[in-house]
Amino acid sequence: MAPPLPDRTLGADGPVVASIGLGAMGFSGGYGAADDAESIGTIRRALDLGVTLLDTADVYGLGHNERLVGRAVAGRRDDVVLATKFGLVPLPGQGPAFEVDARPARVREAIDDSLRRLGVDEVDLYFLHRVDPRVPIEETIGAMGDLVSAGKVKHLGLSEVGPGMLRRAHAVHPIAAVQSEYALWTRDVEADLLPTLRELGVGLVAFSPLGRGLLAGALADGPDLDDGDIRQGLPRFQAGHLDRNRRIAESVAAIAADRGATPAQISLAWVLAKWDGVVPIPGTRRVARLEENLAAAEIVLTPDELARLEQAAVAERVSGARYPEALQRLVDQGR
Repeated sequence: MAPPLPDRTLGADGPVVASIGLGAMGFSGGYGAADDAESIGTIRRALDLGVTLLDTADVYGLGHNERLVGRAVAGRRDDVVLATKFGLVPLPGQGPAFEVDARPARVREAIDDSLRRLGVDEVDLYFLHRVDPRVPIEETIGAMGDLVSAGKVKHLGLSEVGPGMLRRAHAVHPIAAVQSEYALWTRDVEADLLPTLRELGVGLVAFSPLGRGLLAGALADGPDLDDGDIRQGLPRFQAGHLDRNRRIAESVAAIAADRGATPAQISLAWVLAKWDGVVPIPGTRRVARLEENLAAAEIVLTPDELARLEQAAVAERVSGARYPEALQRLVDQGR
């Protein structure tokens, strides 16, 4: 039997969670076709193995993801730190395009919709998915704080924000965690966000810690992506960029082979080693991959291994932007 996952605290007064969580987006087809029965089985196995933080959002599968997570955790509410997000609204007929709606009225409407789909009375972490440039962050956070007072939410979070926006939000209501992409090949947060998180006592929930599969060895033989896979639209996975980025994955694989581990485990161990206030939430639809990922909690990288990994993935070696321009603008407006 595997040892229990160690705990980490998200923020000075935030929830205590297992050191590795589970991102649920892929259960609604973001990375190709998914099977509900398999997905529910994976979530329940994660709970059996000590995972506590489950992360979903109202936009994933247009509500399907929250309903699926709700079915999976039914009868096990006390085992779960349940996180969901609101704010992104798909634009019909415009492909992977979104607008943001974070008006106070939308805050109140969105939480009630999420609670109904999840089948719970309260969520543990409620994230603003992206900052709405039309609404002062103080107004959105004020409305989210009212949800805490109403007993519908325990803790507040922000997703994809910079230090300035975080400070403004935190001045209105304590923020327990910021959710950002953080992985060997995506380290933008290290320059100014991580120091601000430490200063304010805010945790980091790291999504895509495996580089959307690339750092775990996916796509090693070529860009074989299913229809509907969101990576088809991401610059780093497109021709010209993917071949260069694959070299980073090859370096991770070589270090993993030396250590007798998998590339996924080494990539997650790197994230865990960077700060005890970060909790990665790798996503997977398969129990075998889940178990592989969770074993990363047992790996302590040496200073030499950490240095080799970071040299393999210095910013100059990463090719392509994180998002296409339209989606990147949604990130930039939260700086």
